[in-house]
Amino acid sequence: MTDYPTLTLNDDRQIPQLGFGTFKMDGDTATQAVKTAVDVGYWLIDTAAVYENEEGVGKGLGDWSDIFLQTKIWNDRQGYDETFAAFDESIERLGRDHVDMLLIHWPCPDQGKFVETWKALIKLRDEGRAKSIGVSNFREDDLKRIVDETGVVPALNQIELHPAFQQRELRRVHDDMGIVTQCWSPLGQGDGLHRSPIRKIAEETGKSASAVILAWHLQHGLAPIPKASSRDHIEANFACLQLTLSDDQMAAVDALDSEGGRMGPDPSEFC
Repeated sequence: MTDYPTLTLNDDRQIPQLGFGTFKMDGDTATQAVKTAVDVGYWLIDTAAVYENEEGVGKGLGDWSDIFLQTKIWNDRQGYDETFAAFDESIERLGRDHVDMLLIHWPCPDQGKFVETWKALIKLRDEGRAKSIGVSNFREDDLKRIVDETGVVPALNQIELHPAFQQRELRRVHDDMGIVTQCWSPLGQGDGLHRSPIRKIAEETGKSASAVILAWHLQHGLAPIPKASSRDHIEANFACLQLTLSDDQMAAVDALDSEGGRMGPDPSEFC
C-alpha cells in the first residue's frame, strides 16, 4: 500500500483510509464492482451480511488476500452465541477464514444485546478470526457502555457522515476514545455533489465533485467508504487521493453542516 493513506487503529494495526462500499449492490454487481475497485487501486472493501452480496464480494476479490476486508453482524443475529453462527456464515460466503474488520451493524438499544455481541467479537478477535473489531452507528452512550462492561474500545465506528451531516460532537468523542471515524454515505447519497460550494471547488481544482468531498473527508482524518458501480465513477472517487484542498476550500465545505442533515435512520430508534 505504498503511498496509500492509512490510519492507525487503537490495536496498532493500519487501516486504509479510503475504502470501497458495496451497499445495495446485488451479488453479480458487487463482483464486478469489487474487481474494478481493486484494479483501480482500492485497498479496503466494505460489505455486510444484510447486503446479501458477501459471496459476490468474495468472488470479486478472488486471490487478493491482502485487501482489507470488513463485514458486519446484522441486527437479528445479535447475542453471544448467535454472533458466532452469523460470523461463520459470513466468512463462508466470503470464501475467507478471517476478516480484517468485523463490526456490529447497529446498536439496537431496545434489544439490549449489543454488549453480549461485543463480547463475542472480542473472542473472535482473540482467536484471530477477526483481526480488528469495531461498531457501526453507535452513539456516545453505546460506546461508553461496551467499554465500561468489557474494557475493550472499538477500533472504529462506522457512521453516516457527509458535508450536510458532519457529526462533530461524535467525532470529538471518537478522538477522545481513540476510535477511527469511518463514514458511510460520505457523498450524502449524491446530494452533496450538487451543492454550489462543491461545484465551485470542483471547477477550481479540475476534479470531480465527488473527489472534492472525499478529499475533505481525508483531510479531516476521516475514513470514507464511497460506493460506485461504474468504472468512471470508481475512478472519479479515487482521484481524491491526488487532491489537496486549501484552507478556504475546507472551510467552505465545513459551512455546509446542517442540524437536520441526517439522511439515514436514527440509531436510537432503528433496529
